[in-house]
Amino acid sequence: MNKFLIIGGGSIGRRHLRNLLFLGAKDITVVEVNQESRQKIATEFGVTVFASIDEAWAVGKFNIAIICSPSVYHLEQSLAAAKQGCHLFIEKPLATSLKGLTELETIVRQKNLITLIGSNWKFYPLFQKMKDLITTGAIGQIMAARCEFGQYLPDWHPWEDYRQGYSANQNLGGGILLDSHEFEYLTWFLGDVKRLSCFATKVSNLEIDVEDVAETILEFKNGAIGEIHLDYFQRSYQRNFEFFGATGTIIWDANAKRIDLKGPDHSESHFPLPENYDFNEMYIAEMKHFLNCLESQTQTITPLSQAIKTITLIMAAKQSAAESKVINL
Repeated sequence: MNKFLIIGGGSIGRRHLRNLLFLGAKDITVVEVNQESRQKIATEFGVTVFASIDEAWAVGKFNIAIICSPSVYHLEQSLAAAKQGCHLFIEKPLATSLKGLTELETIVRQKNLITLIGSNWKFYPLFQKMKDLITTGAIGQIMAARCEFGQYLPDWHPWEDYRQGYSANQNLGGGILLDSHEFEYLTWFLGDVKRLSCFATKVSNLEIDVEDVAETILEFKNGAIGEIHLDYFQRSYQRNFEFFGATGTIIWDANAKRIDLKGPDHSESHFPLPENYDFNEMYIAEMKHFLNCLESQTQTITPLSQAIKTITLIMAAKQSAAESKVINL
């Protein structure tokens, strides 16, 4: 029987805990450093909660670790869990630098561990539809693409002080570049990147010590040009993708909840999100995928090797912004 260790009892950790229980998992332990949060989790979910990872290792043997702590701890905790022989579900980002990734990759390979880095949007119906449209050539060769994510940081978790969260603090691995899924998804759609250039800085009045806006231009190995806009200060949530092909255009807007496919001669097709779709369904589907891969011993849709490519891109974007130059990958 699988024995789960969830490291981090914040909002995403509790979501995964809730979904695992829904899917029938029986043996789940949580590590959460905050005493009040520990008590709430134990009361609400009826699971064992420890204050430290060492306490958990001392009393239990686990074969699956789900890393949901602040970003700066992801690599260290993943290494510790991998050395214990745990399969890994690591929330994004995989790490906040490239240091130690080779060691983790070596351990994962030697121990034949299954890995999944958090990529919940790959299980969202409209992302899957976009992937299908692109793969089947619905708009021909893609020549350019752009995507955007922006939301006012204090609105992310309104029940918490945003200034205390990991997103706002450099020493916790914050900043809009590391906080973003968009590098992972744009490369999922279009493939590997040849080179990039990035502008990133802090321009708002938010009380944070990290960049709150980033604009990245990417040249893909297939010749397409891409653009990623990210920010922490838009007062209205925005998330969208656009793909411009030789024979048409694909547009997805999170707020519109549909895909627009525009073809030659001004033809249009529309693919709406299923009615009454529950946002949590993609997280359940993501966890099901991970568990199915564990059972079949096959690698996941976003394994460690892919996550290393993504974090390499983000580090290149940071270097480009800091040094004002194009970075070749």
